[in-house]
Amino acid sequence: MGQTLSIYQVDAFASAPFTGNPAAVCVLDSWLDDKMMQQIAAENNLAETAFVVPYQAGYQIRWFTPAVEVALCGHATLATAYVLFTTKHQDDYSLVFYSRERGTLTVDREEDWLVLDFPSDEPHPIKMPKGLGEVIGKEPLECYMGTTDYLLIYKDQRTIDALDPKHFLLRDYKVRGIIVSAPGNEVDFVSRFFAPGSGIDEDPVTGSAHTILIPYWSKRLGKKSLLAQQRSARRGMLRCEDHGPRVRIGGQAALYMKGEIYIP
Repeated sequence: MGQTLSIYQVDAFASAPFTGNPAAVCVLDSWLDDKMMQQIAAENNLAETAFVVPYQAGYQIRWFTPAVEVALCGHATLATAYVLFTTKHQDDYSLVFYSRERGTLTVDREEDWLVLDFPSDEPHPIKMPKGLGEVIGKEPLECYMGTTDYLLIYKDQRTIDALDPKHFLLRDYKVRGIIVSAPGNEVDFVSRFFAPGSGIDEDPVTGSAHTILIPYWSKRLGKKSLLAQQRSARRGMLRCEDHGPRVRIGGQAALYMKGEIYIP
């Protein structure tokens, strides 16, 4: 006899389907083995698949790309909260998630927005890695490092939109991903996120990247509340707040699909 699991696909940081960043969500009674979760994520072939199991007053959560498990994922956490708020916690306004490497994470429901409360990842300036400017498409004005990602700062939104990286060469840089960012035309800042080393050429909207972006732009612009846009082809809007050791990242979500997984 096999096992049947419910699965949801949600577009996160999106006000309607076909925008934002799609994530798969599996709500489990107990953990599957790691190999099976990685196989499910590879079969889904989305930037992230989130798995959650009830734990204490909330849920333990883990995230997998098609290639690897990651330490933190914003859009899949937002997608998971959307599923739980609409299926199991219709009368609640806050959910608690326990992660292996980033500690306790919360998601609050504020009307039709969901707000992630994540640890801040203060970037520090570094010397530009050799050859990265050519590979990414243009030398940046500044280069920073967070816990797992590079942050490259450019002059303007037009430059961000025009970047056309050589993704196969980006895999040689041993980081989770590479964030590129600049002041926005209609928002405080814009960004894109490339993560070929994690099996994703360009992630459509990356909540975890904003744990680095928020402290940088909050200091640079002298603002605690910021509006951001990730300018992938699918686009995504984010409401951001800097609270020192924590950041708050708000977005909307839209259900695209509900189905079942059959495991032999």
